[in-house]
Amino acid sequence: MANTVVKTILDVIRVWAENLARHWGIPPVFVSILAWIAAFVFVIVLVLLMVLLAVYLERKVSGYIQSRLGPMRVGPIGLFQTPMDALKILTKEDIVPRDADKIMHTIGPVFFFVVAVAGYVVIPWDRGAIAARVVDLNIGVLLVMALSSLGLLGIMVGGWGSNNKWSLLGAMRAVAQMISYEVALLLAIVCVVMQAGSLSLAAITADQGGSLLQWNILRWWMWPALLLYVIASAAESKRIPFDIPEAESELVSGYHTEYSGMKFGFFFLGEYAHLFVIALIGTILFLGGWQSPLPGSIADFVPGFIWLMAKALAIIIITMWVRWTLPRLRVDQLMQFAWKGLVPLGFVAILVTGLAVALGLGGGGI
Repeated sequence: MANTVVKTILDVIRVWAENLARHWGIPPVFVSILAWIAAFVFVIVLVLLMVLLAVYLERKVSGYIQSRLGPMRVGPIGLFQTPMDALKILTKEDIVPRDADKIMHTIGPVFFFVVAVAGYVVIPWDRGAIAARVVDLNIGVLLVMALSSLGLLGIMVGGWGSNNKWSLLGAMRAVAQMISYEVALLLAIVCVVMQAGSLSLAAITADQGGSLLQWNILRWWMWPALLLYVIASAAESKRIPFDIPEAESELVSGYHTEYSGMKFGFFFLGEYAHLFVIALIGTILFLGGWQSPLPGSIADFVPGFIWLMAKALAIIIITMWVRWTLPRLRVDQLMQFAWKGLVPLGFVAILVTGLAVALGLGGGGI
């Protein structure tokens, strides 16, 4: 079956590595360590490729919405523009303000990027294809949210270490915004966990198996949670209309005002990596994860990995569409919307989901 291609490849690699280690007398623990390193390298490469694609798509989508062409000069239809920009970031001078805390100024963006990438290890890319399978069995979705929260430390450290008032204000806004909207985001995720009866992302995907009608997006009692997740995840990714932490008209460039070169690149990569992991989690929670929407044997021709990526890219394109359509909120409007609008909606969503689970709708449940 095509939807087990990724798992088959991983199993072949694992068996080959175990046999090689046994032949050379290498303890199994070192094989596990190497497997984690290989998974991390795979995630890094995937993130870099997805960032290049996302930046190109963002420019094309914004150009289309604004009646422009977008990148057209460098390469066919501008395909090489983004790689050239990446090369520019790599070669730009790293300028550190004279009075900045150089250690904190360096740690901030690196920590932000590493934490953003770490969440990918529990993503079920296909049936049984999870880098950190043991972790996902117990706390998969909880680990992703915890790592997302840790990213705040990188932003705060970078803003404080820059010794710049605009950077500090941007960092404090980012912390306030992300904490506020994470409450609503967690309430949405609790609804899905109640429905699936598990914190494992693989189990949540399996709960939506069988047919397209089993996906959470088509279960009416999950619609309040879906609306909550869509809005709160947009705020989590700090994109318009929720880009108050780096509002150019107010804070120059927010918490990364004093960054250039590869340090700015780490913040840039981290933001897009976080956007992509939010899209992947949304796909798993509401769109059936790697499972195909096509019925029967037709679904076997396309690997689950392709379906997962296609759904995530569709969510990212919709996010870009919203960004280039809506105006920015004021900071007071943004915070009031979180606490007076989304949090009460979250409790309503939990109540509706709880009643549906108690009545046995959709199966599963806790």
